[in-house]
Amino acid sequence: MTLTPPALVGSELRRWRELRSLSQLALSTRADVSTRHLSYVENGRSRPTPEMILRLADVLEVPMREQNRLLLAAGFAPRHPQRGLDDADLSSVLAGLRALLDAHAPFPALLMDDHWEIVDANEPIQALLAGCDPALLEPPVNVIRLALHPGGLAPRIRNLATWRAHLLHQLEQRIGHSGGDPRLVALRAEVDAYPGGDERAAGRPVDPVVLLELATDDAPLRMFSVASRIEGPADITLDALHLETFLPADDHTRRVLGG
Repeated sequence: MTLTPPALVGSELRRWRELRSLSQLALSTRADVSTRHLSYVENGRSRPTPEMILRLADVLEVPMREQNRLLLAAGFAPRHPQRGLDDADLSSVLAGLRALLDAHAPFPALLMDDHWEIVDANEPIQALLAGCDPALLEPPVNVIRLALHPGGLAPRIRNLATWRAHLLHQLEQRIGHSGGDPRLVALRAEVDAYPGGDERAAGRPVDPVVLLELATDDAPLRMFSVASRIEGPADITLDALHLETFLPADDHTRRVLGG
């Protein structure tokens, strides 16, 4: 059976509502829509306008890319533009992000997309990658794969079970937020098969933040990370980007990194 546009978008909106664990009453209240009308939309008896789709999607925290898919499912044109990273309209924003990466030196910093693939990085990040399999450093470089793969950073991470649990928790959250992005689901299945301990047995971190502890010939490097995103982007590509900066958690690490 081929679904009509109203039925297709209705079933997708219902899927997102259930992913967010909201009842029809809760969603209709938050979106200022009657429960009756929402029910008609979800079962395909009523065709929502683009404005209604975007209103519901906003309450459901549907990512921009998925909002476009909802609009297409209903037979409407996408509302959110998506440009390539080499697009001239994005050049000033990316130049600003590049400046932030450079300004964070001598400490490592990365710019990643929403699949944890590196878009850009500063020079100090190279100091962390010693001994990694060159194949893992071929673009596109995936940070979660690089961290947890036995040919990547994993053998040098002293608190691997804790760091693995931290990354897999982030990955699980991103899968939920994205509505089950197939690439993220595949990445989770891949890294689940890597050795490194059961994340459920990692235990509660004793530090106030989750630390990355990297073994060296001397004392280990101990760092924590801070993630930031662009506020209110109007483009799918920019909406997917986030900056991850690493900061030293002790004086030894600060001295080694040159801070």
